Amino acid sequence: MKKVERINTIMRYINNRAHFTISEIMREFNISRSTAIRDIREIEAMGMPLVAEVGRDGGYFVMNNSVLPAVRFTDNEIKALFIAFMATRNQQLPYLKSRQSLAEKLLGLISENQQDDLVLLNKILLFEGTNPNNPDLLDLSDLPHPMLEKLIQTLILDRYLLITIKEEKVKKSYPIYLLHLYHEKGIWLIEGFDLKDEKRRIFPVDNLTNVKPYTTKKRLSRKKFLEKLRRQEEVFNLVLELGPKAIAQFKKYHPLKISISYTNPYQTTAILKTFINVHNPEELTEITNWLLFLGGDIKVRKCQKKS
Repeated sequence: MKKVERINTIMRYINNRAHFTISEIMREFNISRSTAIRDIREIEAMGMPLVAEVGRDGGYFVMNNSVLPAVRFTDNEIKALFIAFMATRNQQLPYLKSRQSLAEKLLGLISENQQDDLVLLNKILLFEGTNPNNPDLLDLSDLPHPMLEKLIQTLILDRYLLITIKEEKVKKSYPIYLLHLYHEKGIWLIEGFDLKDEKRRIFPVDNLTNVKPYTTKKRLSRKKFLEKLRRQEEVFNLVLELGPKAIAQFKKYHPLKISISYTNPYQTTAILKTFINVHNPEELTEITNWLLFLGGDIKVRKCQKKS
């Protein structure tokens, strides 16, 4: 561990304890007594109000009503934070209307030299969806659907929800238990268990017009509806092995209900398992065209018609 990282960690360690000794710092961070003493003196010089206790069993404690000094970042940590922040642009993530204040606070924590490095990175690093003519850190053009933040605030309190969805020109309400909220192919999706029809449903957040907690005295327990979902799961009748070219095509486009499991750590081979309703001509045509899109880098392990 580098010195700057160690001192930052020691500061957090100290601030979370009523009392500590040099011996404890030595053991916790595997450093010598002289190094521990130097680090403590440097922390004191940075403004952390430590009080030394005299005596055989003496040590240190942080003065009451003290505040932990600002954490210092290494150059690599600053770059990591900045690049991760840049990568969130054009991803329609919630709460990023605070992007400008977040950026200003981050820039205010670092030196002028570090700021110069970030300005350069901002000019030369482009992520998917970024406008090369305006790679601006403070760009606010990627805000998600306005209902997304309300949905998140509501589900944090209660995952039993009553959601209203606009379907063509009609609005319909569904009582659901929210299983997942996920972002796929540029679209936010709600995956929930329909408490009325007792089946899994997927709704685009873009079609959401209202959400509120679903207040009902007779709530089906999560354990019970998960059991119902397991019983409803169709048996896989199509199993494919995908090579690297087919995996690349899969990443470009795949039906929402289909996923793959990688079979090696390099993600160059994968298994695809799904159920195809062969009695539904539209679904059969769609899946056939998609398999042709995947190309020839696939092997069929199982293809079975269900009656």
